[in-house]
Amino acid sequence: MARLTREELQVPVSMWREEDMIAGERAEAFVLIFRTTGCWWSYQGGCLMCGYNAASSRAVTIEDLKAQLAKATERYRGERMVKLYTSGSFLDENEVPPEVRDEVFSAFGKADRILFESRPEFITDDSLSRIDCARSAIAIGLESSNEEILRKSVRKGFTVADYTRAAEVMLDRKVPLRTYLLLKPPYLTERAAVEDAISSIQYSSQFSESVSVNPVNVQRDTVVEALWRRGNYRPPYLWSLVEVLRQGKEVSGCRVMSSPSGGGTARGVHNCDRCDRKILDAVQRFSFNQDAGEFEGLQCGCRKEWAAVMDVQDTMGTSVDISRYLSSELEFD
Repeated sequence: MARLTREELQVPVSMWREEDMIAGERAEAFVLIFRTTGCWWSYQGGCLMCGYNAASSRAVTIEDLKAQLAKATERYRGERMVKLYTSGSFLDENEVPPEVRDEVFSAFGKADRILFESRPEFITDDSLSRIDCARSAIAIGLESSNEEILRKSVRKGFTVADYTRAAEVMLDRKVPLRTYLLLKPPYLTERAAVEDAISSIQYSSQFSESVSVNPVNVQRDTVVEALWRRGNYRPPYLWSLVEVLRQGKEVSGCRVMSSPSGGGTARGVHNCDRCDRKILDAVQRFSFNQDAGEFEGLQCGCRKEWAAVMDVQDTMGTSVDISRYLSSELEFD
């Protein structure tokens, strides 16, 4: 939890521009990360891999949020899409009060779509009746459609049934859903992680306009970081992400995408220095054009290591970072 001055509390965590899709069309997006009081679930122990609440502060007030919004509107250039993130849920009235939500929709009046995140417990017919559904899109971090993985490997704090109920409410209100899925939660072997992500794409795509596959990146002060430092966890291989996107697209009825955080680093999804950039570029192209042909011809010697890990972990019955234990030189940033 951040300890910040009043001036710092009135500045968003971050702002930038990128591209995304609206109803099948490529569009410029303005991205804003609000500093809020934080995710309520994080205060109950939170998800095993999530360190986003570190940027939150219990001292944030309504006036601080309005000041952050004012600074954001100064940077806004009329992009068609606004992506507004907090460390928790935009629809949690204790985190983002209704009057601030109302001002968000007014401040970005030129935007055709405002995408924000929420846990399913805050997505109800009543809460959606209080926002501009015609311009909204909501992202839910389902992470996995497997109840046991959701409970033990993610510690998400809700069930697949909770997600499904919220998704159906959104369908009734015609609010587009973006489902986030996690590639390789802790305690899963590489193969189990790939298989889980593909089956989760198949399940969630029936409710979703888009499914975003998020490979785990090792965030500070999390359970995953502790496992990683001991050699009991390795972020997924990029080869695994390629398989998930390729096979996931075959079983999905919606857009399948990925924008990996920390891709190509020791803490993020990676293969080796020789091929990381090439594969990450292919992932980005696929995320927009949905052409699995982007993955054809990708080759590197490290693919043999990945294939061996897939087999050896299953044979040994372990999810530890086997390659680390076989290496004598390890460095962490």
